[in-house]
Amino acid sequence: MLSTILVGCKSSKAIIESGEANSKLSAKQIIKAHQKNDISFNTLKARARIDLIQDGKEQGFTFGFRMEKDKAIWLNAPLGLARMMITPKEVRFYNKSDNTYFDGNYKLLSDFVGFELDFYKVQNILMGQAISNPKETPYQVEVHEKSYALSPKKQDAILELFYLINPSHFKLNSLQLAQQEKRRFLQVDYGSYQEVNKEILPQNIKILAVEDTDEATITIEMKSVVLNEDVRFPFKIPSGYDEIIIK
Repeated sequence: MLSTILVGCKSSKAIIESGEANSKLSAKQIIKAHQKNDISFNTLKARARIDLIQDGKEQGFTFGFRMEKDKAIWLNAPLGLARMMITPKEVRFYNKSDNTYFDGNYKLLSDFVGFELDFYKVQNILMGQAISNPKETPYQVEVHEKSYALSPKKQDAILELFYLINPSHFKLNSLQLAQQEKRRFLQVDYGSYQEVNKEILPQNIKILAVEDTDEATITIEMKSVVLNEDVRFPFKIPSGYDEIIIK
């Protein structure tokens, strides 16, 4: 589905990871440290290089990316060829290359990755945070290679969830969701992080979505990140475009 849209401040610095996983830390201690590093900025502007590989085809562009915490995420393709706006209530985009638009709910994005999404899950994935509140479920932890591996003490019978947490800054190294019965798998890997105005933010993200024999890969590189400046989210679906209907 995403193929339909693909057509001045302190500079960031790369995070040098030097922490080692401590086997004596409890799951509660790790979760507390992870949540302490949740995003605290109000707005973000960046350039986002997004590449999609699906059905043997690869395409990608550098988008303008804007975000207001808990309120809006906005993407703008070069020359305004495509634009996406998502809020807690809706997902909207249009594509000038084929005169189509979508104006609806999160079923579009959920169908693409194979798992139910909402605004806050999308925001957390982009920011390297757990997609749900880890305090709501008892977790267990073990050291896996150079990460803390967190999983619910009692996995859901339908949906299995795993987090790998970085011992240097306690953001995610990886998020994994598995639905064995439907042969669905979603993995989000964070290749590197950057520090911007004391905020630790993902720099390189790789998303792998698998359903049976179908597979899609999205890579995102966040560049030129600026925080807490005024942002606008211009969005208006042009007249005469054909609506994309998701059944």
